[in-house]
Amino acid sequence: MKNNNLEPILTLSSLYGPNVIYTARPSYESNPWLSIEEHQANFSTGRELIIADQMPVIVHEASVTNKLIELLNSANINPTLNVLKFRDRQTYEKILEKSTYQDNKKIFFQYPHHSSIVNDTHYVVNKDTLLKLNNKSFLSELTGGKYLPKREIMKINNFEQAISKWDFPFVLKPGGDSPTSGGYGVMICYNSEDLTKAKEKLFKTTDITDTVIIEQKIEEKYNFSVQYACSSEKGIIYLGATEQLTDNYGYYKGNHNAPNVPLKVIQAGKEIMQIGLQNGYVGIAGFDLLVDKHNDIYAIDLNFRQNGSTSMLLLEPLLTEGYHKFYNYLSNIENERFFSFVLKYVRKGVLFPLAYYDGDWFQNEIVSSRFCGIWHGTDKNYVEEMEQQFLKEIESN
Repeated sequence: MKNNNLEPILTLSSLYGPNVIYTARPSYESNPWLSIEEHQANFSTGRELIIADQMPVIVHEASVTNKLIELLNSANINPTLNVLKFRDRQTYEKILEKSTYQDNKKIFFQYPHHSSIVNDTHYVVNKDTLLKLNNKSFLSELTGGKYLPKREIMKINNFEQAISKWDFPFVLKPGGDSPTSGGYGVMICYNSEDLTKAKEKLFKTTDITDTVIIEQKIEEKYNFSVQYACSSEKGIIYLGATEQLTDNYGYYKGNHNAPNVPLKVIQAGKEIMQIGLQNGYVGIAGFDLLVDKHNDIYAIDLNFRQNGSTSMLLLEPLLTEGYHKFYNYLSNIENERFFSFVLKYVRKGVLFPLAYYDGDWFQNEIVSSRFCGIWHGTDKNYVEEMEQQFLKEIESN
């Protein structure tokens, strides 16, 4: 893959080696804490195609149509796409079965799958280790007892008694091994109405997890996602950091680059990554570290996997120096018009394409197309102006 002879900082194939296959798709099993409907889950399989390089990626067919190729070519990107295409649950799980049992490949799972789908021995990272590293109940151990907000972990049948001792605002999170994403497993409670809604969610999912975490709501000055790569051969590599954009209830609204991250934040993340490495983790991880008005650091979420802004950090050498922002977009107009507007801004050189989910690939149902990419330009105001123009066009009827 070339773009003006520049290369990504790191690729997944260089990190994981030749015998590993990557899947970003959550399992088809139900998980309320991901809150991802089927098309969004399929769309997510194409997000890391560029940074995968030679690494085989299991990807939905709608995410690798000619429209994606046209977008990449318009950005002067000619990637070597090494993809294993699926179209539904049956074909997805068939690829996993063939890749592991017949081809003897290892899988790097963005989200662990049930043992009935893939035997635990086929994980790149030991499955129990992966589950532990992403389990919010182990935050104290994985931070070495540092950078912790006030928190309490209890069984759900003790929840009512425990919560009566907390004052608003506070944060509720599920314990257990079920992964969360995009803020859907984070319930910020500012008042009794918020608490009632959160309790409804928690008590509906006791078959998945019977553990609840109550956590201090940090009034942050900065919300950083600091990212690292690690392996036993390469050690720990700091990839960079982004600032996360969320609403008042913690739902994800994108990331933009954060070039001036305090050194103590970078060091805090490195300490956590070292603990992950000591536990047997190999790969990329991103940690949500908040900085409050006193410049104290709090670790609120540890994601031992790629996340939304990983590609933005790794592809930094290919982007215009200045301001960068990652985000996803859903079409609410005709899919062809949506694609034409995406293509327009890619050709302007201000929007870098990562993934395109082609709704018109589906013949027997109406599906909205989806796109994720990186806005990039020398000036933040100019980039934001371009994004606002784009939003007006894709929201026009």
